[in-house]
Amino acid sequence: QVQLGESGGGLVQPGGSLRLSCAASGFAFSIYEMNWYRQAPGKERELVATITSDGYSMNYADSVKGRFTISRDNAKNTVYLQMNSLKPEDTAVYYCNTWRTIGSITNNYWGKGTLVTVSS
Repeated sequence: QVQLGESGGGLVQPGGSLRLSCAASGFAFSIYEMNWYRQAPGKERELVATITSDGYSMNYADSVKGRFTISRDNAKNTVYLQMNSLKPEDTAVYYCNTWRTIGSITNNYWGKGTLVTVSS
């Protein structure tokens, strides 16, 4: 019963900021890597940020480095994406993700997404 729920999207002007949240339940959140993906219209879903289970190692897509920050609060089972200096090309549906491999099978778990629109 893995459940992921994103929130915090909306309309923002270029150069503005948004903070996305993903509330997780149904699994041992504190021992799983968490990710943020995004999918813009007509494009493939892309990985934008990753954070390790302990919250001390983060990785970012080149397109968002220096602008986005991923963090997590394991006590709240929540992962965040702070987005600064937003650009129109950041417009996308943003998805929270985690994955689990059992034997040779890897399962991905996704939220429903939250829409971020960057426009003047």
